[in-house]
Amino acid sequence: MKKFIPSLVMSMLIGVQANAAEDPNFNYHVDRFADIEVLRYEVPEFQRLTPQQRVMIYYLSQAAQMGRDIIWDQNGAYNLQIRQLLEQIYSNYNEDRESKDFKAFEKYLKQVWFGNGIHHHYSTDKFQPEFSREFFETQIATLDQSKLPLSEGQTPAEMISTLGEIIFNPAVMPKRVNQDGTQDVVATSAGNYYGPEVTQAEVEAYYSSLKDPNDATPVSYGLNSKIVKDKDGNLREEVYRVNGLYGPAIAEIIFWLEKAKGVAENDAQKTWIQSLINYYITGDLRTFDEYSILWAEDTKSDVDFVNGFIESYGDPLGMTGAWESYVNFKNAKSSERTEIISANAQWFEDHSPVDPKFRRDKVKGVSAKVINAAMLAGDAFPSTAIGINLPNSNWIRAAHGSKSVTIENITEAYDMASHGNGFNAEFVIDDATSKLMDKYLYITDMLHTDLHECLGHGSGRLLPGVDPDALKEHGSTLEEARADLFALYYLADPKLIELGILDNPEAYKAEYYKYMLNGLMTQLNRIEPGNDVEEAHMRNRQLIAQWALKHGKKQAAGGKDVVELTKKGGKTYVKINDYPALRKLFGKLLAEIQRVKSEGDYNAGNALVQEYAVKVDPKLHNEVLSRFSKLDIPPYRGFINPIYTPVTDEKGNIIDATISWPENYVEQMMRLSRDYSPLTK
Repeated sequence: MKKFIPSLVMSMLIGVQANAAEDPNFNYHVDRFADIEVLRYEVPEFQRLTPQQRVMIYYLSQAAQMGRDIIWDQNGAYNLQIRQLLEQIYSNYNEDRESKDFKAFEKYLKQVWFGNGIHHHYSTDKFQPEFSREFFETQIATLDQSKLPLSEGQTPAEMISTLGEIIFNPAVMPKRVNQDGTQDVVATSAGNYYGPEVTQAEVEAYYSSLKDPNDATPVSYGLNSKIVKDKDGNLREEVYRVNGLYGPAIAEIIFWLEKAKGVAENDAQKTWIQSLINYYITGDLRTFDEYSILWAEDTKSDVDFVNGFIESYGDPLGMTGAWESYVNFKNAKSSERTEIISANAQWFEDHSPVDPKFRRDKVKGVSAKVINAAMLAGDAFPSTAIGINLPNSNWIRAAHGSKSVTIENITEAYDMASHGNGFNAEFVIDDATSKLMDKYLYITDMLHTDLHECLGHGSGRLLPGVDPDALKEHGSTLEEARADLFALYYLADPKLIELGILDNPEAYKAEYYKYMLNGLMTQLNRIEPGNDVEEAHMRNRQLIAQWALKHGKKQAAGGKDVVELTKKGGKTYVKINDYPALRKLFGKLLAEIQRVKSEGDYNAGNALVQEYAVKVDPKLHNEVLSRFSKLDIPPYRGFINPIYTPVTDEKGNIIDATISWPENYVEQMMRLSRDYSPLTK
C-alpha cells in the first residue's frame, strides 16, 4: 500500500459534488488545536451488514487498537514513557485549567497524541512546547512518585532530566525522519527503527550481504525488524514477533485475530487470517509473503482489513514497516467505478507513455473497490490516507496482483467539514475555473485516487537484477510521483469517457488545476518558514508541478508557457494556458521516472528530487502563509474512531455489535491509553 494522502486543496475546496451524508445532522467537527482539526467520520451501510459481519468488525477493531503502542515506540524510543507521564500530569492537575501554562500543556499533549509521539505526523519536526520546563518539573513533583513511568533502574531525577532534555531542547532528536541525502539519515533520524550508534552505511552493507540479485521472489528485507548492535559491535535484527520485539502487543493482536477468524465470511478469508497469525508468531517474511498472496487473491470477502508492519515512510531508508491497521467493508455502489478501471488494467498498461521495455507484458489480478473505513489504527490514525494499494512487494504484484481501495467515507468526511471556507475565492484564478472545480473536482479527485492506487502503483516493472531498494531515501517520493503521474496522464484520456466513468471530456481540467495549484503553492501552508519540503508526498507533488512549470516554458499553443505563475491584484495565481500540453508533460515525466525506477538509477532520481522537490521560494511561501492566515483553515486534519459495542445473548456469547460516537478527542485518547496499552502495563 503506497499511501495516497489527501491533498490540502481537496480538503478545502467548496461546493464539490460529494454523496450526501447518511445523517444530515452528523457532527463531523470534534476539536481544533495548533495546525490540526480533528473530525469524526460516518460509517455508511454498517447496518446493512449481517450480525456476523458486525461482530467481525468488532473483533478486528479490537485487534487494531491493540497495536497502538507499537507505532508510538517505532516513532521514538521515549514516546511511550513521555505519553504516560504527560497523561498523569493531565489527569492529576488540580489547579487552574484555564491558566496559560496549562492550556499550553494541553495543546502540547493533543499534538503528541495526534503525532503518535513527540514529532509532527507530517513534517516529522519535533513539537516545541509553549509551557515552561519549570511548570513541567513542578507538576511531576506533585505526582505519586511510586507511579511514575520509570524505565528499568531509572530514578525520578534521572527521568526528569532525560525527558526534560528531549522535550525542551530543540537540538535533541529534532527530526523523526531525516531524508537529506547529504547526511547519514539513519544516525540523524529520531525514529526508533535502528539502535544506538547504528549508521546508514552499516545498514546498507548488512542488507546488501543478504540480498541475492538473482532471487526472483525476494522477501521484503527489514520489514519487521530493528537493526541493533550487540556488545561486540556486530549488527543483528530484533524481529517483531510474539516472542520477540513488541511481543505483548502482538499477542493481544493475535488473540483478537483468532476471534475474527472464528466468524470469517468464507474459507479463503479464514485461511489468510491464519496465515497472518502464523507470520505474527514466527516473524518469518516468507510467511508474510504467503499471507500477502492469499490476501490479495481474496476478492470475495465483504469485510476486509490490513493489520501489520506495512508502510516504510517512517524509516529513513524506506525498508522497515510502520505498524498500522484499517478495518473496512465494501461500498458496493461506488465500487462499480473502480471495477471498470481494474477490468481494463491491461489497456492502460499497454497505452502507457513509458518505454515498452519497462511495461508489464501481462497485468495480473488488479482488484479495486471503494470501501467504508470502520476503524483506523497505528500509523493510519489519527491522520489517514484516502487510498490503499497492497501488497508492496513488486514480484507479488507481478505474479499475483494487488488490491486497490479508495476510502470514500473518509474522503466524504474531509469534504463535509470543508464547506464554505473561502478557499476558492482566495486561490483559484477565475470564476470559470472555480465553477469547473465545483462541478467536477470531487469525481476527478476520486478518480485520481482510483487510478493512482489501482493502476499507478501496479504499473511498470523492474528490470531483472534491479534492487527494489536502489532509490534509497528517495524511493517513496519517486514511487508516489510515478503513481500520481500515471493517474494524471489517464485522467485526460478519452478512454474514461468511453468507459462511462466521466461524462465530460473537459472534466479532467478540474484535477489538473487543483494538482498544479497544490504542488506549486498551497501545500506550502504546511511548511514552517525557512524549512525545505521533506515529506514524501509533498515532495512528489512539488517535483511534478515544478518540473512541468520549467519544462512547459514556451511549449503551449501560440508560444505561451503551458503553466505559469501570474499576478492579479497583487496576488500570485496558477494559470494553465494549455491543458493538452500539460498532459504531454505529465506523460514525459512519467516515462523518465519509470525508467529511473526500472533501472534503479539512484543518481538520476536524486537529481530530480534535489532540483524540483525540496527547495521553497521564501517570498511565495510567505505570501501563501499570509493568505491562508486570513481564511483560518487548518493545514491538517485527522479523525477519532467510532466505538463498537458487543451485543451478547443470555449465555454471554457475542451475537452482534452496535456503533456509536460518544467521545470527544481527549476522552478517546485517554481511553485508548487506559484500555489498549499492552507495552506499558
